Amino acid sequence: MEKELYEIVNRVKDPEIPTISVVELGVVRNIEHIDGKVIVTITPTYSGCPALDVMRNDIALELKESGYEDVEIKTVLSPAWTTDWLSETAKHKLIESNIAPPISSAKEYANLLNVVDDSPAVPCPYCNTKDTRLVAEFGTTACKSLYVCNDCSQPFDYFKPH
Repeated sequence: MEKELYEIVNRVKDPEIPTISVVELGVVRNIEHIDGKVIVTITPTYSGCPALDVMRNDIALELKESGYEDVEIKTVLSPAWTTDWLSETAKHKLIESNIAPPISSAKEYANLLNVVDDSPAVPCPYCNTKDTRLVAEFGTTACKSLYVCNDCSQPFDYFKPH
């Protein structure tokens, strides 16, 4: 039963990156089926995530459309979501969407920021060179930075580790 529930919820896409599901994103922490009720526990990518209500509604709707009428979506903030929870599938889909995935774990990234120039070498999702530069700390969403490739000149988002 649990496998089926995860397959259903895996059809729900992240509203900000619709090529990735909420399961692949690591937002879905647990799914339980207790006494006829489906309880889905989610952790937002950050506490002020504007997509959280959409995710909750989409998960509940997908389950209800699949025949599960009694659905509860629980939000937990601890432990805090981390890009370490991104699946390998999600990282590949980010690249396919021309978004550079995190280049390190959240802990390693914190250590990288202690180096001289504060911006790690992020591979370009278009041409894969590491000759890129940080343009803005925030990209299309708060969880991404804006980079530009010095080789192919393409701007791209970088999904920041956290």
